[in-house]
Amino acid sequence: MGYLFSVLAAYLLGCSNMAYYVGKLNKVDLTKAGSGNLGASNTATLLGWGAGVLVGAHDIGKAALAVFFAQILLPELPFVGAVAGVACVMGHIFPFYLKFKGGKGLASFIGMSLILNWQVTLVALVLLVLITVVTQYIALGTLAASATVPVGIAIVTQSLWVPLILLTATVVIFCKHTDNIVRIRNGTEIKLLSTVKGENLVK
Repeated sequence: MGYLFSVLAAYLLGCSNMAYYVGKLNKVDLTKAGSGNLGASNTATLLGWGAGVLVGAHDIGKAALAVFFAQILLPELPFVGAVAGVACVMGHIFPFYLKFKGGKGLASFIGMSLILNWQVTLVALVLLVLITVVTQYIALGTLAASATVPVGIAIVTQSLWVPLILLTATVVIFCKHTDNIVRIRNGTEIKLLSTVKGENLVK
């Protein structure tokens, strides 16, 4: 029952989608503009970096809180933090009230991972920044970061349970980025520099 409670509570927390709220306030349907993603990167691309940072902070924070409270309230349950964290990420990606079409999960994945193992997460963030800057594609940095965390935690802890739980979220994040990979191959993916310059902002 403890695991069930943590999964349901974390999933509902994850369903809170700041990109959706910000889009509504600005009268922009982010599900139909840009990448169609209700996350920080699409928000920044279309509505500016201020909105993007707000969305990213919210998405990171909700997953971090899900892990933190699960570990505090249910310390007797092994791996409950990882379970709750993944449930929160799934809530972000598949919110029930948005027809299960939310964001792509990176920010919430990072928030979860920071509480579980901040050292490995910092390495993943460095890779995220480096790969994104070098390739100009946020999606490639995202995939590298989401793969680095479970592998890194497995190496550091010499245990497979938490990495295997996190790997479920990594697989979903990879699946959610298939369209980005197709656009990268076709040369139609929006590049980082274009977003920084605000070339795709909704007027």
